Amino acid sequence: MMWRIRAFERAAEAGLADGHVAGAVHMSIGQEAVAAGVSAHLIKADVIASTHRGHGHSIAKGADLHGMMLELYGRAGGSCAGKGGSMHIADFDVGMLGANGVVGAGLPIAVGAAQGLRLLGRNAIAVCYFGDGAANRGPFLESLNWAAVFRLPVLFVCEDNNWSATTRTATMSAGPGIAARAEALGVPAVSIDGNDVEAVDETAGRLIADIRAGGGPRLLHARTYRLKGHTVTDPAPYRPAEEVAARWEDDPIARNAAELKALGLDEDEIAAIEAAETRRIADVVAAALAAPFPETAAAFDDVQDVGRPVAGAERGLAHTLPAEHLA
Repeated sequence: MMWRIRAFERAAEAGLADGHVAGAVHMSIGQEAVAAGVSAHLIKADVIASTHRGHGHSIAKGADLHGMMLELYGRAGGSCAGKGGSMHIADFDVGMLGANGVVGAGLPIAVGAAQGLRLLGRNAIAVCYFGDGAANRGPFLESLNWAAVFRLPVLFVCEDNNWSATTRTATMSAGPGIAARAEALGVPAVSIDGNDVEAVDETAGRLIADIRAGGGPRLLHARTYRLKGHTVTDPAPYRPAEEVAARWEDDPIARNAAELKALGLDEDEIAAIEAAETRRIADVVAAALAAPFPETAAAFDDVQDVGRPVAGAERGLAHTLPAEHLA
């Protein structure tokens, strides 16, 4: 799974460089262990809310790879009809409620989903991925408080990659840290090495079991590192080169490959895993390049107009409008 995520993101990076992918693309290279370890314990009925760095979360939850790549390439048949791009991947068929471009916006979405699951009597949970920067925004406080008050079935997963866009998070965060903030709000929290996929797997499994047993919300604080800039086009000169080089030595995929080798897999078997996932993603890229762009008229589909102002209402003329406008 980690190789699948990385192969997808490398293809996205290449697609943008070649001019086939438009808009901002945020990579999660270096953070694959979190998505893979958490999703190993999710069932199809569970739902997730993601961030603007959401390729890995979507893939690990089982989102359709073809739909995702078509979306990045802006083609018809994309997961958002080719109109949303990298930051707005969604796939309701597998419970992927959506990535979004607003920092922290997934927190209340996931809590709302968890409340909905409770009201519907469904035996499923919600998972909310968010970054360390989001923990300094209001939705973090409101969402954890609400989830704790109502003991909602939600796992908050903080991917603490050290950087809030271009600012080191530690320079603008007060107090003893994200896990302590959660504990103060009544949400039990565990802080782990998020680059250790086995640690993520074991801890996420334990926390999710607690939630499914009715224990209420939990928070997993996963310390990791994004090995690329904030976006594909960001060379990240604000980071010390020696820091980045050191973190590449802690690459979760390389660590996992070493562990597999220690368990008895040989170099060829490990290389075959990478090659298979690279071919899988090459196939979806070829399909995206061959797919048509959406029809121009499709730009007017799926346009939200509920709650729009009624023409003339500000001048007291609403009574002259057709009945459908007065409903």
